Amino acid sequence: MKGIAGRVMRGLPIGARLTCVDNTGAKIVQIIMTPNIRGRHRRLQSAGVGDLVIISVKKGANEMRRQMLKAVVIRQRRPFRRPDGTMVQFEDNAAVIITETGETKGTMIKGPVALEAAERYPKIAALAPIIV
Repeated sequence: MKGIAGRVMRGLPIGARLTCVDNTGAKIVQIIMTPNIRGRHRRLQSAGVGDLVIISVKKGANEMRRQMLKAVVIRQRRPFRRPDGTMVQFEDNAAVIITETGETKGTMIKGPVALEAAERYPKIAALAPIIV
């Protein structure tokens, strides 16, 4: 019998606000765009764990506010299924700001990081205190 394929349900549409869990100075960020994710006509594109998103900083340090940056979603509240059949759900929606080359902009990450994001971005996995 064939097992259930793992699939991250995208639970963060455009306009969703996330907490920024690195030490770059940003506190609350908002998703503006989800590049390389194809959607459906008249439906908001959405992002899930491990996806690259373009964000705008809404709350944080004055030099960080109102900037458009790239980030990676590392946690989401919506449950998603892993290839082994387990369902994973986090307490909050969180992201980490990255540079154009894929390096993390901050030097530390607060809280757990999803396995899907850690596999796709090794620099985030190196800074993660725990990978779930």
